[in-house]
Amino acid sequence: MFRNGTVNIGKSLIQIPSSNVLIEKMKSLDILAGQYFHAFYKKEWLGECEPAISELSIAEAYQVQNMVARKRVQAGEKIVGYKIGCTSSAIRSQFGLTEPINGNLFQPHVFEANVVIDWSDYNHCAIEPEMVLKIGREIRGENLSDSELIDSVEYVSSGIEIHNFKFWNPPPTLQELICSGGIHAGLVVGSAKVSPRDLFFKDEVFYVYKDEVLVTSGPASEIMGGPLHSLRWLVGFLTKKGLSLRKNSLVIPGSPVELVTVDQDTKLKVAVENVGSVVAFFKKHKKEF
Repeated sequence: MFRNGTVNIGKSLIQIPSSNVLIEKMKSLDILAGQYFHAFYKKEWLGECEPAISELSIAEAYQVQNMVARKRVQAGEKIVGYKIGCTSSAIRSQFGLTEPINGNLFQPHVFEANVVIDWSDYNHCAIEPEMVLKIGREIRGENLSDSELIDSVEYVSSGIEIHNFKFWNPPPTLQELICSGGIHAGLVVGSAKVSPRDLFFKDEVFYVYKDEVLVTSGPASEIMGGPLHSLRWLVGFLTKKGLSLRKNSLVIPGSPVELVTVDQDTKLKVAVENVGSVVAFFKKHKKEF
């Protein structure tokens, strides 16, 4: 143990954080994780941030995300996969990113098609269209080929990703995006299960409809050049951490279009060319007191 917090290397003197400093840092990150845990369920923010969100390193932001995930698992939820965010060049440029970010998918927040969802249960409810990849075998490695990635996918469905489109510590920062798990709140999965070998991943087109009216669309090539590139990045990210993408995981590789807000009752449909469509009914329920 370096009691004075320094160590000699040649003629240089390098500062080493003391164990007390590290303990205090972990305590502050855990308090911050508790705030995000509370905000997810209660839609409110508790107190000030210490340290400030913008002062966190990217590694520390992912530590907070992992702490939140552990708290949610301890509360009875289950991690069932990953979401990948900031996959478009425009969003990455906005946050000064050279790569996307990722977060977890949780049960019981994965729903089947035609579910009725109370949009007022979310904080500034918004959605994105997604491909949902069901992973058929454990996979790890860096710079995997398209064929290796396709072989790892059991099937592909269409999906609606639900967001709490709320940043608690303005202005929006990359650190808060990571801490919050990519502002992910839920996922609706379509019933169609298409073989990945039947798709031209980068050429598929995504569509979003409100009450059968098209509100936005975009090609899958906007997702880092195609969803397989996004999946490749995730597997590489996990591999560098000594992890793997496990069999039966769900992965949503990102959206080619902007978020679509949901602030009134609507039938919402996402269609992905050659994959199929998925519908969810967003309806505000009357509260009983």
